[in-house]
Formats: sequence, structure tokens, C-alpha cells
Amino acid sequence: MRQLSLVVTCTDRKADKPDAALCARNLPKGSVKQRSGNWQELIHSATARGGSSLPSLTDLYRGDHWARSRRLVTAASAAGYRAQLWVASAGLGLQPVEPETRTAPAYAATFSTRHADSVATSAAENAQWWGHLQEGTGQATLQDLGKRGPVLMALSEVYASAMEEELLALGERGGEALLIGGAREVPGVHRVRSDAGLSHALGGTLTSLNARMATAWLEHSTGHALTSPEAQKAWNAWSTATTKPVQYNREPMSDDDVIAFIGWETAKVPGISRTRLLRALRNSGRACEQSRFASLYKRTMGER
Repeated sequence: MRQLSLVVTCTDRKADKPDAALCARNLPKGSVKQRSGNWQELIHSATARGGSSLPSLTDLYRGDHWARSRRLVTAASAAGYRAQLWVASAGLGLQPVEPETRTAPAYAATFSTRHADSVATSAAENAQWWGHLQEGTGQATLQDLGKRGPVLMALSEVYASAMEEELLALGERGGEALLIGGAREVPGVHRVRSDAGLSHALGGTLTSLNARMATAWLEHSTGHALTSPEAQKAWNAWSTATTKPVQYNREPMSDDDVIAFIGWETAKVPGISRTRLLRALRNSGRACEQSRFASLYKRTMGER
């Protein structure tokens, strides 16, 4: 059986609430390198103190995305691979999920900008943070995994952007590399863009769509090399027949309703970003145009 490395992004849902010291919002100001160094010291210290009482990486994360990511291993095994799951984390770098002895403390760190626990303020700074984090805590790079065999990655736009230097290096070395989702085309890496039109067939939340698409790719390409023309042909036949235009039937909201929603949600989740607020509003079946929401958000937060 061929080795297959499965790389997925982490999730902000954790088994436990993180200590204040392990929330990126509380890092002292400084350069990206300084802040990353401080963060790594905090992670190492908390890991040493917690010892065996800390949850394994398997149990640390929660939610639909993580549940689907773990099932990728089963799908890969059914497709004839010996699979290993890796998690890309803004707080830990690239880590193998197995063995179960690998543990970590709960933490709050994200590449999503305008979030209270953002590790940086721009895509360029995210990439710098990832580079420093990998040097200090990462257990491998994408190109390291590529040396072992095929690599299948299910990455969000923001994570793929932060990891772009490693993606480019992986593509340059050749071999089989498949990216589900991502931010842009990478030479040498076969990319399949996220397709929300498949969500009705694959089920689950949009946050787990890339992981579910990765599972579907493995199921429909069984018997073929990971990125072979035959695998792409099988995927095209299924996805073309399956995808449906996404239709949103959201309920319009008055200004007062939007302001009340913003006040309520920011009270529940201090520091929640405007982008996440708008996503939460739309996911609840209600509608507000983006520029209007931005204006009401600024007005509301300025009044509070």
C-alpha cells in the first residue's frame, strides 16, 4: 500500500476553553517574529506543565469539519492507501494527528484577519508567522511529506495563502499533490476548487466542504493514481452530474434588527470579527448586503 499524507486545517472549536495566556489576542506587541517566538514559548511551557493530562490532537478539536477530516483516513484506506492525517494549525504548525500520545493544550489562534485572536493583520504577515512557527514547532513541511508519497490537502483560502511558500516547494519537487480548496493555482499541484454546489449532495456545513470533497475524490478515484487523468475524469463525471447552483432564500432585516443582532452576538463572543458576524447572520437564514452590514457594524460598535 502506498503512503498518503492527508493535510487538513484545524478548527477554532476545542475540547476545552483555552487559558488567557494561550489566546493570541493577549500576546505582547512586537514584530511577527517576536510575537511568534513568545507564542511558541507559551505553547511549550503549557505542554510541559500539562503533560499526559492534555488531550491528544485527535481529541483536542471539535465540530463537523474535524469529524469529517478524521473520516478521511478511512476513505483513504478504502482507496488502497496507508494514510496519515496531519493538521495545519496557526497555533502549532504542521503536526501529525497520530500517535495518540501527541498532545497539546487548548489555544486560540487563527489566520483569519479581523478576528480577536488573529496572529497577524495581513496575508503577508500570516505567511511570516507560519514560517517562524514551522521552524520552531512544526514536525514537517509539505515538501517533507511529498518525499514520502502522494499528498492530499484540504485547505481553506486563508491557510493556503499562509502556507503558499511550502505549497510552491511541494509543487516544484514533482510527485502527486492534490489541493482541495486553496486560494489559487500552484504550479505542480493539482487543484480542485471548492464547489458549494456539491454541498447538498455531500451534506454537512460549508466549513467541512473541503474535507467532504476530499473524501468524495478518494471514493470516485479508487483504482487510479491520486492526480491521474483517469481520477480527474471520474471526478468530472460525478461532480458535473451532481453540482447544483446555490440558492439563498434569506429573510431581509431592518437596520434595527441588524443592530440588535450585532449587539447580541458581540456580547456573547467578545472580539468576534465583522466577517464572522455577517457569516453567522447569513447562516441563520437572514439577509443583509455586505456594505450595509459594514456601515451598521461600525455605527453599532462606535455606540457601545
